[in-house]
Amino acid sequence: MTLQNNTKSLRKQIAPFEKSTTQKSIWQIINTIGPFIILWYLAYESLSVSYWLALVPIVLAAGFLVRTFIIFHDCTHYSFLKSRRANRIIGTITGVLTLFPFDQWGHDHAVHHATSGNLDKRGTGDIWTLTVDEYLAAPLKTRLAYRFYRNPFVMFGLGPIYVFLLKNRFNRKGARKKERMNTYLTNILIVALIGLLCLIVGWKAVLLVQGSIFLLSGSAGIWLFYVQHTFEDSYFEENKEWEYVLAAVEGSSYYKLPKIMQFLTGNIGYHHVHHLSPRVPNYKLEEAHNNTEPLQNVPTITLASSLQSLRFRLWDEKKKNFVSFKDVKSLARKSMSVQSKPKPEL
Repeated sequence: MTLQNNTKSLRKQIAPFEKSTTQKSIWQIINTIGPFIILWYLAYESLSVSYWLALVPIVLAAGFLVRTFIIFHDCTHYSFLKSRRANRIIGTITGVLTLFPFDQWGHDHAVHHATSGNLDKRGTGDIWTLTVDEYLAAPLKTRLAYRFYRNPFVMFGLGPIYVFLLKNRFNRKGARKKERMNTYLTNILIVALIGLLCLIVGWKAVLLVQGSIFLLSGSAGIWLFYVQHTFEDSYFEENKEWEYVLAAVEGSSYYKLPKIMQFLTGNIGYHHVHHLSPRVPNYKLEEAHNNTEPLQNVPTITLASSLQSLRFRLWDEKKKNFVSFKDVKSLARKSMSVQSKPKPEL
């Protein structure tokens, strides 16, 4: 049976994995936040010897901060703990650690889930993606801005600074009071935490340790989000043809990572499972994948093959795949060549 014929039953098959387990959730908090704090302290102590020595615990701490974000991420889906209130509390705390306001990010991410792969509903909670035709028809300033945005150094280097320090510090237009107050609370707690750390260890140590952790974890987070929706045969359709289940399992990859990286990224490599059902907590994603046969036949990328996604910049609606700027130039030249050929006389 093809995947298209399985779409109605897939959600039923995944339903048994949608319940959180309190003991597993609590243990994940302990084995994530605990190591992060210890590694942060080790990095601080290592500064007295050398920054290069401190980089070892800094890199590991960045990995555990990514894992902390996955807890935050699950809380915004209200899937990490059984209690809605408990999800909000843990989500707000982990949001402070990862620099994300709970309600604001939760709203944008919910829109992302509801519209991922829908060409008519792009723009909220996703990566700016143009089709080939849109890019060719766009004015020069738009094409330049898009190329700048899609440059790897900008996306993964400047991206964390924009997303974490600028975009999420302000409320979106039309935000309700509850969401606005949560953003204010998150900002106040972030300032208070950074201020306290500066008083205890000094601003230079905070800048070197937390600043490095922030840049590394931020780049890794953006990379994970990018690569799990930007692979050659992804899924994009206009609204009339768009289907939620197909967008989930064909437009979200299975990122097969080494076990240690799978642990640090909170199993988010099973992104197709997560998009199919955001109610599945991160520690059950692998189990859901292994016990649902149709989900084992989805687009799979590895650490090595995922690097190819760096060349994918535009969606080709005709061929139904991502292409590079170079591919588009080649197509444009061929088109101009065909148009310039003299028509044969009758």
